[in-house]
Amino acid sequence: MKTITLPDGTELAAIGQGTWYMGDDESTRHDEIQALRTGLDQELQVIDTAEMYGDGRSERLVQEAIANRREKVFLVSKVLPSHAAFDDVLAACDRSLERLGTDYLDLYLLHWRGAVPLGETVAAFEQLKEEGKIKHWGVSNFDTDDMEELWSVKNGQNCAVNQVLYNLTARGIEYDLLPWQKEKGIPIMAYCPLAQGDRKEILHNAAVRDLAKAYGVSVSQIALAWTIQSGHVLSIPKAGQAAHVVENAEAGNLVLNKEDLAKLDKEFPPPMSKVPLEVV
Repeated sequence: MKTITLPDGTELAAIGQGTWYMGDDESTRHDEIQALRTGLDQELQVIDTAEMYGDGRSERLVQEAIANRREKVFLVSKVLPSHAAFDDVLAACDRSLERLGTDYLDLYLLHWRGAVPLGETVAAFEQLKEEGKIKHWGVSNFDTDDMEELWSVKNGQNCAVNQVLYNLTARGIEYDLLPWQKEKGIPIMAYCPLAQGDRKEILHNAAVRDLAKAYGVSVSQIALAWTIQSGHVLSIPKAGQAAHVVENAEAGNLVLNKEDLAKLDKEFPPPMSKVPLEVV
């Protein structure tokens, strides 16, 4: 499988597992837990969650899924901007650790920007690192100007990743954010890599369907494989069924050639000018 490398040299599979909306429906809980465990069996070690997801229900479900398997997981959670003040970050992290049943996070992200100065949040992240409660920290939903501001604050250059929306229908980051982060050695984490909600624009596209047929894979696998072709993106699709997780893992081994990528560029053109960061 393709991999990405964090600034400190940590290497991760380029496909991970998202958990947005997981844990909300008790009737699907068993399948969701099995899906996450299947992903770990497929060496998709990144599991991404957040305190916001289901008001902690997602984190509690992840705790059950990773029980007795913590060493196999690169565990990611996020703090809300309403908890981004120094003491609030420390308290929020403790609550997430309790819900997740672990004493450390591999990566802790600021979910999006709020009113708290970045320097204060970064100071809290650095404190958590010193205490051994997190190994890395990063941000989410930061555009290029946000990243430049982060880079200018004390210890801001310790940022490990930026998690943003990225898929064939949302390519705006390719104009400036992705190149900026590539230059700094900071990977992108792509959420909603298969698009959110109605995905007909991708899944019913003739070029995507033709490529899927040529490779003997699903249209979702083509779309997911496309997101990680640069080597600087880690995609975190959500899959609530074990079969879908296996399909996602297989997409990590799919290499699209230049002709294939050109066909997709024609159908889903890359940005030719600055595009404001898209969020979901």
